[in-house]
Amino acid sequence: MSTFLGMPAAPPRSPYGTGNLRGDRKFPAAAHDELRNDQLRRNLGRATRTIRSKRLNVTGELPDWEALRDAGSAVKTDTMNRLPELLEQLERKVTEHGGTVHWARDGVEANEIVTRLIRETGSSDVIKVKSMATQEIGLNEHLEAAGITPYETDLAELIVQLADDKPSHILVPAIHRNRDEIRQIFLDHIPGVDPDLDNVPAHLAAAARAYLREKFMTTRVAVSGANFGIAETGTLAVVESEGNGRMCLTLPDTLITVMGIEKVLPRYQDLEVFLQLLPRSSTGERMNPYTSMWTGVTPGDGPQNVHLILLDNGRTAALADTIGREALNCIRCSACLNVCPVYERAGGHAYGSTYPGPIGAVLTPQLAGMHAAKDDPNSSLPYASSLCGACFDACPVKIDIPSMLVELRHQSTEQAGTTVEKLAMRAAAGVMSRPGLYTAAQKASGIGRVVGRDGKLPRLPAPFDGWSDSRDTAVPPRQTFRAWLASAEGAATMRSAAEEGARRTAPDTEEDK
Repeated sequence: MSTFLGMPAAPPRSPYGTGNLRGDRKFPAAAHDELRNDQLRRNLGRATRTIRSKRLNVTGELPDWEALRDAGSAVKTDTMNRLPELLEQLERKVTEHGGTVHWARDGVEANEIVTRLIRETGSSDVIKVKSMATQEIGLNEHLEAAGITPYETDLAELIVQLADDKPSHILVPAIHRNRDEIRQIFLDHIPGVDPDLDNVPAHLAAAARAYLREKFMTTRVAVSGANFGIAETGTLAVVESEGNGRMCLTLPDTLITVMGIEKVLPRYQDLEVFLQLLPRSSTGERMNPYTSMWTGVTPGDGPQNVHLILLDNGRTAALADTIGREALNCIRCSACLNVCPVYERAGGHAYGSTYPGPIGAVLTPQLAGMHAAKDDPNSSLPYASSLCGACFDACPVKIDIPSMLVELRHQSTEQAGTTVEKLAMRAAAGVMSRPGLYTAAQKASGIGRVVGRDGKLPRLPAPFDGWSDSRDTAVPPRQTFRAWLASAEGAATMRSAAEEGARRTAPDTEEDK
């Protein structure tokens, strides 16, 4: 007698229709509209050029920068190889120091846990530290639906929230907004703001500070993300530039941290590597202005109710992909966005996900899938790249994003079933495998010289129109290579090349012989 336990199932992706890991439209359509926004392109171009320049300056001054990148990559790879045991160790250490650990299989569970914990405090308001994980799961929208008001305290996140907008960049969410737009947002949405407020950055920051300071002093619950969680000690870390995080992490009675399970690091000493890599790669600074670390509860100092929510939401599914798991090494520095020519022109909204740019084009399909529904917008993300490789060169932990994009394109093609493109490729393979047909096709292509203009063909017929919509297609040459090689000119050229090669390899003197 035998018992069949069933076939092992792949780990689940982020549930379809939840959170912010899928847009409403495919990337080409969304990018087409964003490219018409001249102000957006000016804002993005100016900001990314500035960040790139600063980053090159501060990384160039380190003689061991490449060694640091190697170390960061090695630590993250080791972490992914031992993720289950490290997470269990982190849970033990956080609990030993008075914190409470919760496990969330997806964003739905994480949202429910956060909402329950806030309600248990009796508060209807919560202040938030900038957090990609809570954006990913749509926490703000969930809290608002539950009657709880979240207040973003990061300046750029506040701008996005007040404008009922979406972030456009991993590090600088309001990168697509200029000072005049921000001034108008503050005038329209901050109660009691000075009607004579101008667009001077210091004055805009002061207006936001006055608005937020009252929230810091009166709100009893805070929600944060975590840049790193240390398994060895149970320490959590947040790095930021404005001090708003420090206020959220120290003043409230209750602190709830939502951390993706990939953010764990094995040892406290590992921070030595990442606290050098992250600021230089993200803001072009030698160190973060504010680095906050806490280990459980300290009686009489800081939050007395500390919770850590460990979020999966498709990360285990990414971990199970032998190629795609490398995306989990990302430390959210945004270096790849700042060097990507596609992102600089299309902006973050075109990707439809919390994670835009090159890393988003690989991480989003890994977390949420590419074929969860018919014409899934995520299926277009692996193609939102020129494969120039700039992202790989810039990544502080050496994530090979171009290779992952190619693999995702392969997976997308395999899952798509029979398409017009596949049928066209099969037909091309049939022609190319038959010399007679191939020669006839070459001759037939000469008609392109008749319809071409200025050495270029007009729009190609389907299914090749996608190529000609974004690229110039040269007219066929007057003569095929085979025909040229068989001609007198070709034969003479080949003889001349052979003679030149013989002269170069011949001994110069009798002694050389």
